Amino acid sequence: MSTNNPTERRRFSRIPFHAKAHINTEKGELHLNCEVIDISLKGILLEKPAGWRGQMDDKYRIDILLENAQLVIKMEASAAHIDQQSVAFSCEHIDLDSITHLKRLVELNLGDEALLHRELSALIR
Repeated sequence: MSTNNPTERRRFSRIPFHAKAHINTEKGELHLNCEVIDISLKGILLEKPAGWRGQMDDKYRIDILLENAQLVIKMEASAAHIDQQSVAFSCEHIDLDSITHLKRLVELNLGDEALLHRELSALIR
């Protein structure tokens, strides 16, 4: 899942990022302190939690914990890819405060303001 593959069709840069996340399922399951692998403006890749029973396209609420849980990015997402080690989620909805924090996180790690603006434009299309 490299970001350097020229044949990838991704429109959003994936930023390697170390943090914890909580996954809440529609079925009431809760997976606490899952490891974040990478994040983008459109989704997140997490290490697959022990006991994972989720399926493709299932809906979830993901809380990404930043600054020792002083700051939380909250998103509603669906499972977009599942393999033996990880689960990729596509962001379906994110509130204004959370997208502001996510934008800032991506901006700090991307290091290319023009690329950030292109990705933000792609979000609103």
